[in-house]
Amino acid sequence: MNEAKKKTRRRYGADLKQQILAECAEPGASAAGIALSHGINANVVHKWRRQDGSALPALQAPAFVPVPLQPAPCAPAPDIRIELRRGATSVSVNWPLESAEQCAIWMRELLK
Repeated sequence: MNEAKKKTRRRYGADLKQQILAECAEPGASAAGIALSHGINANVVHKWRRQDGSALPALQAPAFVPVPLQPAPCAPAPDIRIELRRGATSVSVNWPLESAEQCAIWMRELLK
């Protein structure tokens, strides 16, 4: 009958934990990289950080900041440009965009 091996948990001293937590608190520090450098699983270091309350920096509530908006300048509406060519004859017509419906009526009559 095989006896199952008992898994033993590694124990880390308080001094080592504090040293690792201090290293993790440095700007730009990687908890996973620090854990690796000490031969500890990164999940253990993340757990210590959560227990210590240093896992995430304290977040401030977002504040509303009013931003004055300037109205966008109105660009003139582009015109409808039509170029007709038949043989040597060429005709160019510019029609205001706001009168597009009348332009369509004129084109229908022209092409009949």
